[in-house]
Parts: sequence; structure tokens; C-alpha cells
Amino acid sequence: MSTRHNTMEGMRALGANKLRTFFMMVGTLIGIAALIVIMAMGQGAEQKVMKKVSVFGERAVMVMVGGQRGPMGPQANVTTLTQGDVEAVREQVTGIEAMSPTVMRRNMSIKVGGAQTQAMVFAVEPDWHEAWDWYAREGETISAEDMASMARVCVLGTSLADTLFGDENPIGKFIQIGSVRFLVKGVLTARGSSPMGTDMDNRALIPLTTGLRRLFNQDYLSQIRLKLKDAGQLEQVAVQIRTILHDRHHITPPEEDDFRVFTAVEIAKMIRGVSGTFSWLLTALAAISLLVGGIVLMNILLVSVSERTGEIGLRRALGATRRDIFIQFLAESLTITLLGMLSGSVLGWIVALLVRNFTPMPIMVSWEPFILAGMVSLLVGLIFGIQPARRAAGLEPVQALR
Repeated sequence: MSTRHNTMEGMRALGANKLRTFFMMVGTLIGIAALIVIMAMGQGAEQKVMKKVSVFGERAVMVMVGGQRGPMGPQANVTTLTQGDVEAVREQVTGIEAMSPTVMRRNMSIKVGGAQTQAMVFAVEPDWHEAWDWYAREGETISAEDMASMARVCVLGTSLADTLFGDENPIGKFIQIGSVRFLVKGVLTARGSSPMGTDMDNRALIPLTTGLRRLFNQDYLSQIRLKLKDAGQLEQVAVQIRTILHDRHHITPPEEDDFRVFTAVEIAKMIRGVSGTFSWLLTALAAISLLVGGIVLMNILLVSVSERTGEIGLRRALGATRRDIFIQFLAESLTITLLGMLSGSVLGWIVALLVRNFTPMPIMVSWEPFILAGMVSLLVGLIFGIQPARRAAGLEPVQALR
């Protein structure tokens, strides 16, 4: 008998017992649906990582005070990062395109008229704009003249400008930061959220000299931002900066650093680590579901072989070979898993779209998960269908007909 004929025999057998067929395919259906959703989440997370890296800057290196791991922001109680450190890095590190020391304060009170809010305030040098590739949407940026005169001027992020002034043009108007009055000279372009999820547009920039002398009354820094000419130098420059600051701050192992140096590569690794752990957990659950589905499929097929011994014996008596019986039952197994794959793919696609539309979770649906789903389904059908097919093919015609 032809392979096509044997396959059709298997299809008819499955159609004759639809409920049993459904129970055999449900495990594959759930596992494939979970696999589709997990891969869509993984691709969405990867896309989000690359977006966050682009926001941070692909050629950027950041130095922050504080010895904690990870870019969690400067620690206000650490006062060891100084202008001397900035000059040492500027003199000893090559390949720097732009560099700006910064003093940062979170949750500073900002008022205008009857409106009051809290925002991050950054005291920066003029090169801050180039170091961040972040310029004014309207008005002007912090200038060298502002630095030299310790001018009480500021540039607002879009979120802060909207909060304080709404649809009104803020340029030329005054706001109060802490107890000091500042003239708004510009509004930054919108930037979005940081790699840590905070609103980067809820900020005000002021000249560094103004911040150090008139607002914060301090002589130490919160962070240093560098933009390199070549992204390939990131790791090398990060090592150089650590060496320079270890020497200047007299830090020797096993003493803990009083600063942190990190790059876009480290930001990406950190975010991938968090999302990767979650993805691996969900992948393990999908794999368990497929394994359980395969075991259920195999056991129900084995029961089916026992119940259909008469049918098998009759087919053998009419001339069917062991190979014909083997192909028929293996075709049944593969058909069940492929039906489960098709149903699971549709279900997974629907769930992925629902998650994308109704939750903030990043989801990206592409064709790759469906190709993988087909390969996994074929593999499950082959692995767990071989034993029932072998048992059916091994039945002797005379014994099967009894």
C-alpha cells in the first residue's frame, strides 16, 4: 500500500473518534501557544532593550558616585567625585568626543505662579548637550557665557514644561527652583523614558557653576558623561577610567569602589538579564507542557492500539505490511501534533495581540515562532508516536484477529 493510502487510513481513524483526538492534541496546543507568546515577548523585550540603549547612547560612558552595582543613580552622600577627576580623565583618556560633569538632584521643588511640582535638576556644562545628543526643541541651550557669569537660566524638559506651563510658551518666563529664581531660555526635545523606566523629560538643566555656587552650595559632582568617537573603545575606556579613579581616590582591593562606571553594553546586559530570567521560566513551562502533551499522546495511542487490534489484524490479513501499519499510526501521531500546532499558533497569536494591546508588556509578533512551532510539533509527534506505531506494527495477524 502507498504511504498516501496509509496516511489517509490514519486520518479516518482520527476522525472516527474526535473527542479522543482532541484530548491527544490539547497538550501540544497549549505548549505551542505558550511558545508563541514567549517568543513574541522575548523579541519585544529585545526590541525594547535596543531602544533603551539608543536612548542611553551607543557610544556613551557614565561615571556615577557610589559603589553600588548597576546604574541606579548617584548617591547624594558620596562626595568623592570632583572636578579634578574630570580633568584627569580628560587628559589621560583618548578618543573622547564630548564630556560633561554634572550635579544632579532628584525631586527638587519647582514653582511657577500657583503651579508647583517636583523634578530632577541637572547642573551641566555646555558640552552636556553634545555628550547626550540632546538639544533644544525651541529656544537656546546652556552656553559658555551662562557658565562664566553663573547665570540663573534654565532649560526645561518637555514633561516639566507641560506640567508648569501647559500650552503656554515657557521661554522668557521665570520659575523658582528651590529658593532661586531662574529664567527659562529653552525647552529640550522629547526623550522618553530612561533604561530604568523613569521619565527623562521631567527635568531642568542649569549651568554647572550656578548649581555649584548658587543652588547646591557644594564643590563635588554627581556624575560624568562621556561620548566617545568610536563605540569599539567603550570597554577599554571604562577600564581606563576605573584605573584613573582608583589611583586618585586611593582605592586598593579589596576596598569597595566609591564610584560606578557603566556603558550601553552593561545597560543592555542588565535589562536582558532581568527579562531573560522571566523568559527562561516561561520557556521551561512551555517545554513541560509539550512534554506532558507528548506523554499523553503516546499513552492514548497505546490504548488505541489495544482497542484496535481487530482492525490491525484485518488489515494485515488483507495484505498490509508491518511498514503500512507503522506508517498509519505514526501519521496519526504527526497529524495530531500538527493540528495542535495550528490551533496553538492561532491561540498564541491571539493571546500575543491581546497582551500587546491591553498591557504595557513589549510584544513583537513575527514569523520565526511559527516556524519553530512547526519543527517542535513534528519532533513531538515523531518521538512520542514511534512506540505506539511500533507496537501496532508488531502485532501478529492471527493474534490480532482473535
